[in-house]
Amino acid sequence: MTPALKNPRNALIATLLVLSVFPLFGSDYYNELVTKIMIMTIFAMSLDLLVGFTGLVSFGHAAFFGVAAYAVVLLSPQYEAASLWLVLPGAVAVAAAVAFVVGLFVLRTKGIYFIMVTLAFAQMIYFIFHDSPLGGGSDGVFLNFKPELRIGDTLLLDLGEPRLFYYFVLLFLVVAYVFLRVLLRSPLGHALAGIKSNEHRMVSLGFPVFLYKLAGFVIAGGLAGLAGFLSACQFGFVTPELLSWHQSGNVLLMVILGGIGSLNGAAIGAVAFVVLQEVFSAVTKHWQFLMGAVIVLVVMLLPGGLSSVPGRLRRLLVGGGSNGR
Repeated sequence: MTPALKNPRNALIATLLVLSVFPLFGSDYYNELVTKIMIMTIFAMSLDLLVGFTGLVSFGHAAFFGVAAYAVVLLSPQYEAASLWLVLPGAVAVAAAVAFVVGLFVLRTKGIYFIMVTLAFAQMIYFIFHDSPLGGGSDGVFLNFKPELRIGDTLLLDLGEPRLFYYFVLLFLVVAYVFLRVLLRSPLGHALAGIKSNEHRMVSLGFPVFLYKLAGFVIAGGLAGLAGFLSACQFGFVTPELLSWHQSGNVLLMVILGGIGSLNGAAIGAVAFVVLQEVFSAVTKHWQFLMGAVIVLVVMLLPGGLSSVPGRLRRLLVGGGSNGR
């Protein structure tokens, strides 16, 4: 590893530069794949805020992702492009509002009960869209026109143009990452870390633990909603599967695969999961079996996730060098 890349900040800058120039050289297929990875990275980071930094293992996080995706379609006119000024904040606000209502109930439980109650609420929301004409039933609904950003009659941004959409997603990936970095260093972030470490001590010190957890839950739901908005805009259709427990399980696996409690780990996990899914699904229709085997191996051999690999290699090389002396 070169000295320049030993610094995480330099590695992040290098990654950003690669992502910035990638559309200039990549084919349409790979541009779309990287766009999907960036969206899933936002989704994984939003869950890691709960799992890795607050100690709340949610198995219903896809509910906020899917609700926002449906909100994009329901807020959009049928025969013309919706205004990005309306749809983007609307979708995120709907996801955050649902997270607020759900959080009022689920945050009164702990441990395995919290996991099961988040799953139960997510399944309730899933069946609202699956068994009613609101979201087109099990077939889902199509987004006929991608949202547009206009000022008056001047078109500033058309999300229907793939390359512009790529950079739009990249922009929000950077915004989400920086936002979470700042949040985790703020008093709220330190309070969430304290809750994860010792909730009883935080209560004894007079911290309003429930309100802090609710704030974290709503922020995570809003970020998941941002990812859901971007996903709906990318693929142009929304199905109830976006809210299912499978989707919640997938994003949880991304966090575990990359490394719990690390934004970089969530990003690495999202990249690894999506790429492995593409590779394994091209090999066999039973790609979940191969994915499960990889997850098991990572958990057994790399408890810190894939993000711990550089540190392990560095310690191995340093140890080898000192032994050589």
